[in-house]
Amino acid sequence: MTIQNNRMDVVLSNENITKMKEGFKLINSVLEPIAQGLTATERQTLPKMDVSNKSFVGDAILAVKNNPDFLPAYLTANAMDNDYQLYLQLDEFLGLTETLLEKLSDTQMLAGSEAYSNALVAYRLFGSAAKAGLNGADSVYDKLASRFAGQGPSGSSTAPAAPATATA
Repeated sequence: MTIQNNRMDVVLSNENITKMKEGFKLINSVLEPIAQGLTATERQTLPKMDVSNKSFVGDAILAVKNNPDFLPAYLTANAMDNDYQLYLQLDEFLGLTETLLEKLSDTQMLAGSEAYSNALVAYRLFGSAAKAGLNGADSVYDKLASRFAGQGPSGSSTAPAAPATATA
């Protein structure tokens, strides 16, 4: 078993954490006046905009602008166009947010995986030290083993094997 290559040996500085939080606060403050919540039912039942519908909506807005006499007064091109423009504006930010979310999620997953994998290695090594009779190792091993109580055959404290990956 070899210890996984440590790709995430960093932490965020307090300054960078503050900057990131300020960025999120700024985005939230800009969105606050227009942000809307939906119920679970609304999320399922509202008609959805998709790529093919963008063209249709654009054509419909032009038709309403050019032919207002055919429609009731409550259906205005201006209101339709505002909704459409907001949709397009938010579409750009959703793409940026999805990319950011993937970066955050992947980085967190890797950091967690490395921490957990190394914890499993340490657990196994403490177990070996306890079996060898090293003074005090059994109490450390027992504390860590409580995480796996009731797992494995006959309720033993069996942890999953630490991942063995080649180091670069």
